[in-house]
Amino acid sequence: MNIKKLGFGLMRLPKKEDVIDVEQVKEMVDEFMNAGFTYFDTAWAYAGSEDAIRQALVERYPRESFQLATKNAAWINCKTREEAIAQFDTSLKQMQAGYFDFYLLHNLGESRTKFFDEFDLWSWVQEKKKEGLIRHVGFSFHSTPEELEEILKAHPEMEFVQLQINYADWENPAIQSRGCYEVARKYGKPVIIMEPVKGGMLANPPESVEKILKQADPKASNASWAIRFAADLEGVITVLSGMSNIEQMKDNLSYMKDFKGFDEKQKEVIHKAQEELKKIPLIPCTTCNYCAKVCPKQIGISGTFTAVNYLTLYKDIDAAKHQEDWLVNGHGKKRACECIKCGKCEEVCPQHIKIREQLEVCAQKLG
Repeated sequence: MNIKKLGFGLMRLPKKEDVIDVEQVKEMVDEFMNAGFTYFDTAWAYAGSEDAIRQALVERYPRESFQLATKNAAWINCKTREEAIAQFDTSLKQMQAGYFDFYLLHNLGESRTKFFDEFDLWSWVQEKKKEGLIRHVGFSFHSTPEELEEILKAHPEMEFVQLQINYADWENPAIQSRGCYEVARKYGKPVIIMEPVKGGMLANPPESVEKILKQADPKASNASWAIRFAADLEGVITVLSGMSNIEQMKDNLSYMKDFKGFDEKQKEVIHKAQEELKKIPLIPCTTCNYCAKVCPKQIGISGTFTAVNYLTLYKDIDAAKHQEDWLVNGHGKKRACECIKCGKCEEVCPQHIKIREQLEVCAQKLG
């Protein structure tokens, strides 16, 4: 797979009056292609994205000049195998590309994996590959290294894995970027990296971290450090950047066009940034979830702590609430304000966190 190390993530395309601005997307596609980059990543679940990239890319460039990736989210409102498979047909129809270079089973991990198992989409994607409708089959993943290893053991036919990797989450117990990356490499699977800028968070890192980056290179954008960190890892097919405007596109191309890897000084800068992040006082939750097993009210304790740690690090309440919605509500858990302060969680917490006190503070901060 000879693909340049920057991929165009199509989840956060520019909008005009709440509709994707296809004309600006065309400009971004042209900049990207003219710089020699060719990998485009979308998904059935990204509203309007597949249609927009058909207009901006598929209808304007020879099919063999680019690689197109999309995904199947069988866990979204699918009660039957036929409903899950219909997502593939919809994607084919919306993009009119004839085939997909990369097709991913979308967002495996936790309760979501069972849908792909129950509908046996593992064998179905292999059938589509034999038919020539898919060139490479893999999956994107959000969970623990242990669960990733289980999937890779069960499905050695998967050709690649898409993982959330960035320098802030490299050792983060809630994300475990490093652990997941090392499992993928252990099983010889090349990696596509998503969220290298942590949903835009590392474009505006904590002030003390930004100071380290600017001292090292005043001209380099904060985002450039994050994307280059990811691109410097071995076994990486490409690093996806969810670009939202032409300015972000030009910035990314400026430092990725001739990227040759980090030198030792640059690696040391990232190490200093990581060490600085560790100094910021966070709730020391490792997401072991022993507390969840004994909580009579099913409070989403670790998810709440992760959301508030986001708020502490990045001062972004919307992003923190989004995390809470996904990690608490999205996992069928109750919010912090419903804690009855029974204390059972604190009896089993290996980190000896004063969970009741922290949940009270979290409830105030998240509203």
